[in-house]
Amino acid sequence: MTQSATPDIAAGRLRPDELAANFDDVKPPLDRKKALIESSRCYFCHDAPCIEACPTSIDIPNFIRMINTGNTLGAAEEILDANILGGMCARVCPTEILCEDKCVRNTSEDKPVNIGMLQRYAVDHLMQSNHRPFTRQKPTGKRVAVVGGGPAGLSCAHALAMQGHDVTVFEARAKLGGLNEYGIAAYKTVNDFAQREVEFILSIGGIGVKTNQQLGRDITFDQLRKDFDALFLGLGLGGVNALGMEGEDQLSGVEDAVAYIADLRQATDKGKLKVGRKIVVIGGGNTAIDISVQTKRLGADDVTLVYRRAPENMSATWHEQEFAQVNGVKLKHWARPLRLIGHNGAVKEIEFERTALDDRGRLVGTGETFSILCDQVFKAIGQKLVKDPVNGKARESLDIHDGKIAVNDEMKTSLGNVWAGGDCVTSGIDLTVQSVEDGKIAAESIDRFLRGK
Repeated sequence: MTQSATPDIAAGRLRPDELAANFDDVKPPLDRKKALIESSRCYFCHDAPCIEACPTSIDIPNFIRMINTGNTLGAAEEILDANILGGMCARVCPTEILCEDKCVRNTSEDKPVNIGMLQRYAVDHLMQSNHRPFTRQKPTGKRVAVVGGGPAGLSCAHALAMQGHDVTVFEARAKLGGLNEYGIAAYKTVNDFAQREVEFILSIGGIGVKTNQQLGRDITFDQLRKDFDALFLGLGLGGVNALGMEGEDQLSGVEDAVAYIADLRQATDKGKLKVGRKIVVIGGGNTAIDISVQTKRLGADDVTLVYRRAPENMSATWHEQEFAQVNGVKLKHWARPLRLIGHNGAVKEIEFERTALDDRGRLVGTGETFSILCDQVFKAIGQKLVKDPVNGKARESLDIHDGKIAVNDEMKTSLGNVWAGGDCVTSGIDLTVQSVEDGKIAAESIDRFLRGK
């Protein structure tokens, strides 16, 4: 994270009790009474549309019925059998555009069943009970390397270990979890839940872990293919898109939102994090929302998120956009950054150009400009795959399509014993729940390959 001598960027803007309140659980869990009331609202539909809307195809009416009849452990097993990271997905999944959006109660006169909170209630109950519903089959003697300990890698590793294969997870950072550990807003996953979920997944056995092992630096693509029977890549998107503006890398106060969020998530004392009084965030996705809200909750006076198109074009859901505004973040649409303006080596202002659509529907600048004073500018305009560690020195190269690893319906890459999943592949949307599904599909394919089927 960039350190700045600018006096308007400082630590300790809020008291410890204020910070604790600001980063407490944004959605307190349901208690037993509320869970029973909410579960009773479900119609338990046959061929329920909510199941179709779930990337991992959880049998939602069935697990809700189990909660309603007192079988909470059974409900959790139903969830985790389809989505081993069901606890985290219950916290971060955009249910408002997935299962809850398709709920038959989601009408102008009613509201959808709170599926996400019921899912969290069931999985948390199981994890707190120390019940371990999954058992490992007889060892097969086959060895699989998983590169990346995020949702896709963990999902794949658990499914393969359950089939009796020996799995080694190689992770570039100090902890497993990927974005669940380093990239999600702190108020969405409190009490070290990401690591407790990792421990639950590893408890099945048969999964070795090697952290601080970066592909291309500590381990090589060719060596992994040689040493293991199969390889799964859950690399995520390690590169950050640049603004492409003069001064971006020289001016202090111009920051990478992903790196700042990671620092915040790992901070034992959030009061020591430096934050400006005037913040500008450039982007329109969940990372842009998360950095906006979190800097406001760290004590920033003024936070403005600027996006080049309309609100409906933002990848952040309407729920996230409303949440940002409720937390005091100003959203400006139809504007793109033109110029960073610095003073004494620090960013002090950013100039924008208003945008519009031409008669062909293309985004164009209007020529009208405006400026916003700022102490910090956060870049949140998306991430990209770092290809060099994968293809840089390998004897055989993976096919890359649209900047991501090309895979088929079974998550198989262009190489014989290599699969991939999660944000680094071309298969689908960049959501935790989709990454879990990718890992699960890949594990099924790898298992068939290892058994010669």
